[in-house]
Amino acid sequence: MNALTLQEDGEGWRLRLNGDWSLASIGKIDRELEALPGSMLGILICDWSRAERPGIAPVWLLLTRLSTLGAGEIPTAKLSVRHEGGPPPTIGLLGKLKFDRPVAHAAPSTTMPAIEVAIGELGRWVVQEGAEASAAVGFFGRIAAVLGEIFSRPRALRIPSLARHIFDTGVTAIPIVALIAFLISVVVAYLGAQQLRKFGADIFVVDLVTIGVLREMGVLLTAIIVAGRSGSAFAAEIGVMQLNDEVDALRAMGFNPMELLVVPRVLALVIALPLLTVIADTMGLAGGALLSLLELHIPPAQFTVRLHEALAPTTFWAGLVKAPVFAVLIGMVGTYRGMQVRESSRELGRLTTVAVVQSIFMVILADALFAVLFEKLDF
Repeated sequence: MNALTLQEDGEGWRLRLNGDWSLASIGKIDRELEALPGSMLGILICDWSRAERPGIAPVWLLLTRLSTLGAGEIPTAKLSVRHEGGPPPTIGLLGKLKFDRPVAHAAPSTTMPAIEVAIGELGRWVVQEGAEASAAVGFFGRIAAVLGEIFSRPRALRIPSLARHIFDTGVTAIPIVALIAFLISVVVAYLGAQQLRKFGADIFVVDLVTIGVLREMGVLLTAIIVAGRSGSAFAAEIGVMQLNDEVDALRAMGFNPMELLVVPRVLALVIALPLLTVIADTMGLAGGALLSLLELHIPPAQFTVRLHEALAPTTFWAGLVKAPVFAVLIGMVGTYRGMQVRESSRELGRLTTVAVVQSIFMVILADALFAVLFEKLDF
């Protein structure tokens, strides 16, 4: 529900204030206030009958925004404002602070206002990020609840939808994942060969490629490619459904959008990403072997022997166990941002971009945490 609803009312306007107007919703209220048109004239009636828990900060934002539209009880106002429907008691005091302060007695300019503004912006950012984190945790909880229902109600697992998304996110991604893993491994092997050749240690290029591809590059490159490819697709697909009111239609028909739209996509990534990682590892080793043959004249048989010598029991699994975690992060961010789309195609494009950037950031952050964990566990 929008916090603001603007309607024409005779020769003026009626601004209905809806839902939660507490400090927790200040970010949403601020965005909707900024979207108000600046060409309103006449009388503006602020209807508070549907507002819940109006706080001082949101009321101050409302008065500030209306003053920039020429509103307020001042002689030059182009827009006269009236408050109806039980406005909060603080609105009178805030109105006096906003409009009745004598200009002649204004304090000289100091650094304090800038500091206060910076602290206010920091506080607002903390509140917004806290609300965002709480919403993300709630979204993960709803996914977990649907997964829990699968054991008692197997029909909650939509097999046709799951199979289609495995094909879209996994099978169709094989060519680009294989090509990029092959080329990156060739580049890494070439650069390693140029440096190791100075010390007569050409054979250690095999160790570099083997450990680098299996532990880090294979799964990380695959996750980044899938984040840009499938994460953006998830956000765009669900976002378009939000714009077309298809998600609301599913709710009206008694279906759970989390069960139909979110869980199949996340599970598909959890299944597809480890398989793509194995393919990327294979193509990466093939690229390193080809470069070793052409540049260092290491035959495939010798490359294979050295590969087995460089492998530790945990080298392959250290990369593979990351894949399901990366898949959950990518699937959650993409679907979560898609479910957040409202009102306009511009919002769709913005949230799709946010989904890709946040997915890649979360993958790299998780990879760093895995590196620290594996170091502590000697894995």
